Amino acid sequence: MSFLGNARLANFETDLSLTGYDYNAVLSAFYISYILLEIPANIACKWVGPGWFLPLCTIGFGICSLCNAFVQNIHSASAVRFLLGAFEAGLLPGLSYYLSRWYRRSELVFRISLFVVAAPLAGAFGGLLSSAILKLPHFGSLHSWRIIFAIEGLVTIAVGLVSLFALTDRPETARWLSQDEKALAIARVQSERIGVTEVLEQMNFTRVVRGIVNPSTIAVSIIFLLNNITVQGLSIFAPTIIKTIYPQHSIISQQLYTAPLYVSGAAMTMIISFMSWKSDQRLVFVLVCAPFMVCGYVMFLATTNPHTRYAATFLIAAGAFPFGALCNAQVAVNVISDTAQASAIATNVMFGNLGGLVSTWSYLTFDAPNYHIGNGLNLASSSTIIIITVLLRFWMDLDNRRRNLLNVDAGLASHTRQQIRELDWRHPAFRWRP
Repeated sequence: MSFLGNARLANFETDLSLTGYDYNAVLSAFYISYILLEIPANIACKWVGPGWFLPLCTIGFGICSLCNAFVQNIHSASAVRFLLGAFEAGLLPGLSYYLSRWYRRSELVFRISLFVVAAPLAGAFGGLLSSAILKLPHFGSLHSWRIIFAIEGLVTIAVGLVSLFALTDRPETARWLSQDEKALAIARVQSERIGVTEVLEQMNFTRVVRGIVNPSTIAVSIIFLLNNITVQGLSIFAPTIIKTIYPQHSIISQQLYTAPLYVSGAAMTMIISFMSWKSDQRLVFVLVCAPFMVCGYVMFLATTNPHTRYAATFLIAAGAFPFGALCNAQVAVNVISDTAQASAIATNVMFGNLGGLVSTWSYLTFDAPNYHIGNGLNLASSSTIIIITVLLRFWMDLDNRRRNLLNVDAGLASHTRQQIRELDWRHPAFRWRP
């Protein structure tokens, strides 16, 4: 998404004759397919197998990115963005689900962060790369912002092709592991599956629903929705915001100004995720990060001083980007079965992209240059995150105390073995993990 923001500074709108809210409409086309296909895509990932599904989605995304270089108007641009969303729908939840096949719950957040950190790094390199690319006179017959998309697409296709041969579905099929190592990897994950006899069970509707209607999944998904209003808005509009802060600077200079704030987001993502892994806590770190965003947007609303506003973008990025790892790990650790994990993660990312859809309409041209509406919306969403997180943590502690009083054997006495396997978080021995 960040490359579109960079392209906007390089006359993307002018070249496609976009006026009024056309740019926002192009952005929205991406999220429509992304949201609609999120859960079906992750179910397909489990059914097909991540080793094939994720590389094919990557290749499809790369082809669509390349097509961005050849769009001529709002219609072709929107169509390509719609297809981009369709292929990306399976990537973030699919990768999170894939890692849940390999790692224990406490380890998951840091492992997810190792690819989630690619988002702020892509923003950083996007600014640097765009600045370098825009100095090229042409790339074949392509010029200006079209070169950005062409190079992005070709690199993505290459990565997808390599991953077709490098990625394996699960520990049992990993060619680089010995039999003892495979058995250990399976046993480590199996040890946390209460009431389940296999790591990768057959998919059924009950298990899918258990992941979606899980109270932790719903609450965390709302948190991720609110966070993505900021994260996706930053990815899309950071170059535009920088332009309002330093309007006299050149386009290349404005592109370069976006890079450091993404680096701060990447650094914070790794630090927070590492601390979360070692402490086996996630919600407490949500409460650590959210105030950074609150402070950043208060600074934006309180002053028009360019240096203060630029400093605020660092706080916002540092607070916003760690949520990708924290939220996906939080929903994954509070379900049991492999199928429930797939649907829970997909639900979380689907809600997150509802926030992304909202973000495409958060910074509108009539609100420039100070964007009081957009900054106010983000201040409200980041403040609400704090309230929901506190309430969720309080409810988890309360429900765990209730579960401690239950007689597990008596609670399972009237259930068949199949019903016990499908209880998931409703199993009386299950405890919420904040």
